[in-house]
Amino acid sequence: MQAAVEHLDTRRVAAAAPAAARHATGEPVVEILSAEKVFANGTRGLAPIDLTIREGEFVSLIGPSGCGKSTLLKLVAGLSEPTDGRLVWWRSGFDRVGQDGRQLSFVFQDPTLMPWSRVESNVRLPLDLAGMSKAQAAKRIDAALDLVGLTEYRRNYPRQLSGGMRMRVSIARALVTEPNLLLMDEPFGALDEFTRNKLDSDLVSLWWGKKLSVIFVTHSIYEAVFLSTRIVVMAARPGRIFGEMVIDEPHPRDDAFRTTQRFAQLCRDLSTMLTEASLASG
Repeated sequence: MQAAVEHLDTRRVAAAAPAAARHATGEPVVEILSAEKVFANGTRGLAPIDLTIREGEFVSLIGPSGCGKSTLLKLVAGLSEPTDGRLVWWRSGFDRVGQDGRQLSFVFQDPTLMPWSRVESNVRLPLDLAGMSKAQAAKRIDAALDLVGLTEYRRNYPRQLSGGMRMRVSIARALVTEPNLLLMDEPFGALDEFTRNKLDSDLVSLWWGKKLSVIFVTHSIYEAVFLSTRIVVMAARPGRIFGEMVIDEPHPRDDAFRTTQRFAQLCRDLSTMLTEASLASG
């Protein structure tokens, strides 16, 4: 198979903007109100968390292993319920998620593709589950594959794709539902640095151009600073919010941002905060 160029088609979605401050005025998408999680074995996974995600924000969750980043993301996704406290989505309950303007999609750490199905069938899966006809789904599949640069690979099987391309299929599957809120649980962690940086750059343009709200779990300081409008630093045992950092830099960002003194300083500041959060974990 001919090697594929690892890129999203950002020409259709990139839009210039003077600053990353739009998060300050957006309406709440998710409100986490004193939500905590205690597991069946008695382990306190999350202390009470208070956090609001607003329209247009790109919020990264970062912290030491075991600090509850993925647990918190699953609460937002409705895959788990808080032991105490509550969450509010678009000022309503989770029963209204899925209505127009309230679509939510989740991208997991692993692409979790069906190996027996071609790319286009994997992307169509959530539409099949929703009962949408193949004819109705066709345009959405075309658009999603175009956005992630995989149109010419729609008839391939997952085994014929690189790791980065398989993750693109997973992203296309999330985009095909036309989400307003995109949840991503360390999706690029297993990829090489070159592919990861390229996908990060493409994701920034995609987020900005599609006017998404994103919650992104990562262990990478550099990734968090490059992607985010706001970074939430968590501490462990129990999982809790230790601090926040606003990255008020212009979007969409490109590779040049990674070479600036400002980027280096933000990474140093975040590293210091993470060290403090690790020491506070106990």
